[in-house]
Amino acid sequence: MGWIYRRVVVLVLMSLLAACSVPRGAGFQQEVLAASDKTAADGSAVYDFAVFEVTRDSMAFLSGWPVAAPNYQWIDRQGQPASLIISPGDTLTITIWDAEENSLLTSPGQRSTPLQDARVASDGRIFLPFVGEMKVSGMSPQTARSQIEARLAETAPSAQVQLSVVPGRGNTVNLVSGVRNPGVYPLDDRDVTLLGAISAGGGVLSSLTNPQVRLMRGNKIYGNSVARLFDTPRLDTTLRGGDQVIIEAEERRFLSLGAAGREAIHIFPTDQVTALEALSIIGGISDTRADPQGILILREYDAGATRTDGAGPPMQRVVFTLDLTSADGLFSAGNFQIMPDDLVYATESPIGAARTIFGLLATALTLENRL
Repeated sequence: MGWIYRRVVVLVLMSLLAACSVPRGAGFQQEVLAASDKTAADGSAVYDFAVFEVTRDSMAFLSGWPVAAPNYQWIDRQGQPASLIISPGDTLTITIWDAEENSLLTSPGQRSTPLQDARVASDGRIFLPFVGEMKVSGMSPQTARSQIEARLAETAPSAQVQLSVVPGRGNTVNLVSGVRNPGVYPLDDRDVTLLGAISAGGGVLSSLTNPQVRLMRGNKIYGNSVARLFDTPRLDTTLRGGDQVIIEAEERRFLSLGAAGREAIHIFPTDQVTALEALSIIGGISDTRADPQGILILREYDAGATRTDGAGPPMQRVVFTLDLTSADGLFSAGNFQIMPDDLVYATESPIGAARTIFGLLATALTLENRL
């Protein structure tokens, strides 16, 4: 009777095993890509998403589909003369030199007279003794000095003028955040560039991931990445008085789920991330669980991006499939660009589930032998 008891126990265990589904951390590829529960009028299956395999052939048209372009414009560098332009709010320090014995501008025995610092008014004018009001905004210091000498020539023909400028807010740039030493910095001339100002502020904080620059000028905001400024010299824009610079960490991200190395939210470490780089960022896929032929990238486009001529996605929801077991699939994954909010999903391998079942069967048989 003992052998009958053992057989009954094993049969019960086998029945329980057959009745229960094997626990999994991800779906099979065919499950994820299954049609919806709805059917069309003709009885055919209904899909609310499109599926495209990423290969060399498909990349020929997929690369032309809309991409998530930056929302900000940018200003290319425009070289300027290395001289300051006087602006309202600047302070002028003026000294008048006159060798005439009976000069009206200097005291007896003196050859120079320092005038009280003159602040440039909002209308761009300053007041000078024996000259009156004079507009100097928009001039370089050299031009303003020559103009003042010309006006003084009516009173003191031999007078010479020495002039220096202390920039006011109209000739400063504000490094708001993202640098080691934020603050207001004077523009010593008209050819101060963005990278020059960042350098004066101590450089970009090393803690920022893929730092992004926001340049606020007037009522507009321009944006770019610091990496692009380093790589493309023409993007190192020339600053203007009143500009505000904000440097912040990258905000774009993508997700990884399923039988991936990590299930997490990942910030874009560079301006562009390929599917192959994304797999590296997430730590690859599970050797024992993942299906290397079933790597999915789920993306949702804006409604206005859909097209019927092949120049864009045919539906808002699109699933791109990657096959990491072929050279074509690997090369194509290295060219396929990840977009913000994409989901990289590693599906479960049926072989992994089979291994689990066989393991449970082996446990049941071991139990039978012990009984």
